[in-house]
Amino acid sequence: MPIRSRLLDYAEYAEAEPPAGADTGPAHGRSPLLDYMGGVDAGALARDDSAGPKPGVPAYHTAVYVPAHPRYADIADADGRPARVPFIAYELFAHPSDGSVALAFTTLEKLVSALGPAQPWIAASIGPLAEGMRGHGARVRLDPELAPGHHNWQRADLAAYAREVS
Repeated sequence: MPIRSRLLDYAEYAEAEPPAGADTGPAHGRSPLLDYMGGVDAGALARDDSAGPKPGVPAYHTAVYVPAHPRYADIADADGRPARVPFIAYELFAHPSDGSVALAFTTLEKLVSALGPAQPWIAASIGPLAEGMRGHGARVRLDPELAPGHHNWQRADLAAYAREVS
């Protein structure tokens, strides 16, 4: 059974373990964020090879798993009514020589091995991720080797986060 981000399990149930028979999400690795991009043909994105791979660099649309979680901004809409706007926050990590870095993993197993089973994540394409990070002065580390044993997210953290944002 593939390991997936556990955040949504806690948003509805706020239990230490997801309920029996909980939806495990789609079996494929495509990020559901593409479903919400109006007017974008996900198939065309997958076929676009204009960037072309460079030696030693993964192809632009190579899928990676990235530590990230949903956030919400409470704002006023155009009519002045309160509104909650969702967005995805990539988690950045301190690196001794590169400053702030985003971590990306080529498999879910590698992400879970490095960051633990409670780590929220999204699937993304390496090219747009690297471009976005570069625009904010950060780099992407692909399949980094991390010191074992320290996990930023524990199951209790997910439950507390879900209560905070719901």
